[in-house]
Amino acid sequence: MTGMPASRTAVLVCQARAVADGRLAVGRFSDPVAVQMLRPDERAEVELARGPAPTTWSERVTHGFLAATAEVLAARTVAIDDAVRQRRHAQLVILGAGLDGRAWRMPELVGATVFEVDQPASQQDKQTRIPGLQATAAAVRFVPVEFGRDRLRDGLDEAAFDPAVPTTWIWEGVLPYLTDAQVHATLDEVRASSAPGSRLIATYSTKLAVGGAGRFVLKLLFRAAGRRSPMADEPHISAWSVDRLHTMLAEHTMTVTSDVDQLSIARELGIDPNHAEQHERSRVVVADIGAS
Repeated sequence: MTGMPASRTAVLVCQARAVADGRLAVGRFSDPVAVQMLRPDERAEVELARGPAPTTWSERVTHGFLAATAEVLAARTVAIDDAVRQRRHAQLVILGAGLDGRAWRMPELVGATVFEVDQPASQQDKQTRIPGLQATAAAVRFVPVEFGRDRLRDGLDEAAFDPAVPTTWIWEGVLPYLTDAQVHATLDEVRASSAPGSRLIATYSTKLAVGGAGRFVLKLLFRAAGRRSPMADEPHISAWSVDRLHTMLAEHTMTVTSDVDQLSIARELGIDPNHAEQHERSRVVVADIGAS
């Protein structure tokens, strides 16, 4: 192991889904599992964000940040879940799974095996959070992989993944943390492990959500509020134009069938985001994986 700690961004994402549950895109978005994966102090922040605007500076920072993140998560989750339901493959691989709750909340996965791929510390943390939760998927298998060091295929083989079975791959909220070389290497492994008819669903950004100056401002903002910035140890480093990402997917024999900005998704769901520019630069792409 490398000693890399469990992801704090994964906790933020889970908190945001918990904030959105029952409040945003009602009837299309639902994640009652998210709050059950949170620890008491993390749940307290969710309750704060679901309530009225607080009066103290520190609480206002938490409230505003989680409320804005909840809008992003609700929109992209609906788009990804819809794409999963369209195929209902017998295998679902979630790359960088974090505290993803699909294996516990989606009845459409009743006949599927879900492979959760993530770095070891994050997986160990998650497994301390889920005792007592009943999976809706047929099986959930944890695949510890340190991207950039371990081979994805080796981990999947150990978890009894079957490359002859069409598979849906979810790559949500990960690409901004990776270099071009890391993205290409992962696409190579996904393509090599995919039977014809498989599908990749990924999120990406056409512009860095929080650049160097933005990270510094965010750090100062949270420091003034007596909190640690959730972006401190996991900064976004990459962004792609639509054409560039489509070309990259085509190089790996993946055909784009849908690519929609999250602002359009949010508005279709009746969400009126406070930070429209953040939604507009964030996209959900679906690509089908063909024969070599």
